Amino acid sequence: MDLDVFVAAHQAQWDRLEQLLGRGRKLTGAEADELVSLYQRTATHLSLIQSSAPDPLLTGRLTQLVARARSTVTGTRRASWRDAARFFTAGFPAAVYRSRRWWIPAALLSTALGVLIGWWIATHPEVQAAVAAPEQLKQLTRPGGEYETYYSSHPAASFAAKVWTNNAQAAAVCLVLGAFLGLPVLWILFLNMANLGVGLGLMASAGRLDVFLGLILPHGLLELTAVFVAAGTGLRLGWTVVDPGPRTRRAALAEQGRAALGMAIGLAVVLFVSGLIEGFVTPSGLPTWARISIGVAAEAAFLAYVFVLGRRASHAGEAGDVEEADRTALLPTAA
Repeated sequence: MDLDVFVAAHQAQWDRLEQLLGRGRKLTGAEADELVSLYQRTATHLSLIQSSAPDPLLTGRLTQLVARARSTVTGTRRASWRDAARFFTAGFPAAVYRSRRWWIPAALLSTALGVLIGWWIATHPEVQAAVAAPEQLKQLTRPGGEYETYYSSHPAASFAAKVWTNNAQAAAVCLVLGAFLGLPVLWILFLNMANLGVGLGLMASAGRLDVFLGLILPHGLLELTAVFVAAGTGLRLGWTVVDPGPRTRRAALAEQGRAALGMAIGLAVVLFVSGLIEGFVTPSGLPTWARISIGVAAEAAFLAYVFVLGRRASHAGEAGDVEEADRTALLPTAA
């Protein structure tokens, strides 16, 4: 491409587009149609220049011009309660449902790893001795020991807030670090399952497995599910780096990144519920069966939310991404 000839041929169109943009909303119907047509042409010109004869100054000018034109053509839209309702009734559950092939295997394998670690510790006294001294183990596992008093060591409200903050940060880290080929996500999952397995094994070796499960299950079912969903989403984002599919890697990562951001918001709400259960239900005086029933009910409600509401929204075309008008325009690519 002869850049000078190309610029000479289309300069008048760019100047006309800039002139129309400078008039704001004071356009006739014919001028508005002309602006849309010039916007589309200029976007194509920008793509041709970027692929055939990149020039930093010209590319910068046209990029700014196309962005201004797109903002004028599509208009600005403020977030509303309608957007929040759409997100929680369609976008978020659909995103969780669509990523199920990632987080369900992550959940099953992680749970199996946690149980395996617990069994290994419970059946090998030498491993228990390597974890802590006998007196320390006794303090941890005895009636009224540290495992039991942990959940009532602080006022319920502040403890719930602390738990929610910590868990939300862990989920966000899984989502953010997933772009690094998912390797940090695997490490975070391993650490979580190792901590769970240690507690499981030590309490089982002390003959107090029922107490441990009565303390973990009320909040742990929903909490761990949220962590698994975050991990699965992070792993999916990491795989997108390796295999973006038919889209460009940039477009694929942008789509998955927007879905991951929405997932972080939705999971923060899920973990808030889990934190409330951990702060107010787990250390309460309710019978063990009642506390576990609350945890099972919360988990069942979330799974129904995902596999009923989310499945329906996904089949209707919802992908958990922002609305098309709010996405960055994809420029045509020159052959």
